[in-house]
Amino acid sequence: MEELFRLRTYIEQNHKAEALILIGEMEEMGRDGKICKILNYTDVLLHYLIVKYAERRLTRSGEATARNAVDMILRVNRRRESGSFYLDKTALEEVIRESWKMALRKASFDAFEGRYDETELGEKVDASQIQKEALQMILAGMGQTE
Repeated sequence: MEELFRLRTYIEQNHKAEALILIGEMEEMGRDGKICKILNYTDVLLHYLIVKYAERRLTRSGEATARNAVDMILRVNRRRESGSFYLDKTALEEVIRESWKMALRKASFDAFEGRYDETELGEKVDASQIQKEALQMILAGMGQTE
């Protein structure tokens, strides 16, 4: 809210350069917020996939959770006016890599009733395969393929 007040002041005082700089900062803040939300939903998606591959079983609730996470990633990532996306494939790959450790930590409490810590659980799954599947699920929703 403070940024909007400053922007109004810059415009009223005809300080165009400062207003444009502030607009750029506000756009960056919005993009960072989008990335943070996408990271959170990616964590949920990876958590489910880790448990699925570690235990080699599917659950309906897990599938629904994963699908909902993908739907929310797509919702947050889509630009409203143009229909394009904030994050492209390369940026999504980075988000998935960033989210991996946190998702693995959370999954270690669920998989095998919490018998393995994150390191031990990480040894039981193929990180690249799971990350690739997560990316494919997201890209499919974006109408893209790998």
